[in-house]
Amino acid sequence: MSFPSRLPDPQPPGGSANLADILERVLDKGVVIAGDIKINLLDIELLTIKLRLIVVSVDKAKEMGIDWWEHDPALSPGARKKELGAENERLQARIAELESREEPR
Repeated sequence: MSFPSRLPDPQPPGGSANLADILERVLDKGVVIAGDIKINLLDIELLTIKLRLIVVSVDKAKEMGIDWWEHDPALSPGARKKELGAENERLQARIAELESREEPR
């Protein structure tokens, strides 16, 4: 019985795709993963989880109309300033309303 002297190459010759190339292709084109998980007990649905995952570059996401991170106060300083400004305006309006109700002494 004979055994090969070495293990075969993991990639065929001439197929020199490295991790950076693969990642660049995935981010450029995008990958969508979708799935549902249902947990039933005696034909009674206890839990349903719907998973949706999209992996793309920021530029590709913006092309697709996805830009939630720009409006999330935890991720964008500009969004946090807008949120604080709106809250400040609401509080000032509430104070003005309360002061206008107050009877003169």
